[in-house]
Amino acid sequence: MTAASDTPEQESWFHRNQQSVAPWLFLAPGILFFLFYVIFPVFQSFNLSLYAWDGLGEAEYVGLRNYEDLYWEYVDRDAFYTSLKNNVIWLALYLLAIPAGLFIALFLNQTVFGIRLYKSLFFFPFVISQVVVGLVFTWFYDPTFGLLTAALGWFGLEGVNILGDERFVTYGIILAGLWPQTAYCMILYLTGLNAVDPEQIEAGRLDNAKGWRMLWHIVLPQLKPATFIAFVVTIIGALRSFDLISIMTEGGPFGSSRVLAYYMFEVALSEYGFRMGYGAAIAVVLFMIMMCFIAYFLWSMYREEKGR
Repeated sequence: MTAASDTPEQESWFHRNQQSVAPWLFLAPGILFFLFYVIFPVFQSFNLSLYAWDGLGEAEYVGLRNYEDLYWEYVDRDAFYTSLKNNVIWLALYLLAIPAGLFIALFLNQTVFGIRLYKSLFFFPFVISQVVVGLVFTWFYDPTFGLLTAALGWFGLEGVNILGDERFVTYGIILAGLWPQTAYCMILYLTGLNAVDPEQIEAGRLDNAKGWRMLWHIVLPQLKPATFIAFVVTIIGALRSFDLISIMTEGGPFGSSRVLAYYMFEVALSEYGFRMGYGAAIAVVLFMIMMCFIAYFLWSMYREEKGR
């Protein structure tokens, strides 16, 4: 006779709770990486912003002096003011990627001849590096041999030095950033459109809902999760824009295309004397701006889910 199996009282704690513990064991590596590489650096930046440090010597505690310097720079309309203003412009215009991505997704969601080719063409900007995007648009804007100059010449117009003019440089870089960002939003909406309930579409058609009415009252409400992700990713992308500016202008001309992320790099690791604490203060300001937008969208979605 074999020994009787263990009774529930004799089983180990793990065997009794393995169904609830197993998911946490799988999640544990990801949670640890997230805490170590995301959460811990955030608090470290808050702490570093209270010090004057060149990255090599001993850090000196200065309290809120770095934030005071930021405030007076803003009042004097110096580099910080320019960077903050450009970030606002980035934020306002970068959001155009969301409706653009939606309408491209609506077009690509149809069954027409050559749709696979169209999808590949619109998907292409998403898979290429931001560095490549920056180089392509730098050549496109070149006032001597660029495609933009050639196109203007066909209409008898003179070329414009987009990246060399303080009035146009920020808008030119934003246009370059919108190209891959629109492709990303398009992918999100294409995924969302695959989950749209066809029964609701048919019910809308029976109620004579067409065109904009169908889109506004039936399709868009079912795309709210995709819209939320698109908003969050686009806002974060607009506020942390760095690579395109570094590739296309390096903050020029005369610092007119700086944004907070690039200015943070300049003051912390570049020509301004390795002011790590001051750069961390800029990072904290940027982080708080991001959190305001993200918290607002999270609260809005929570209220909607709670109201159902």
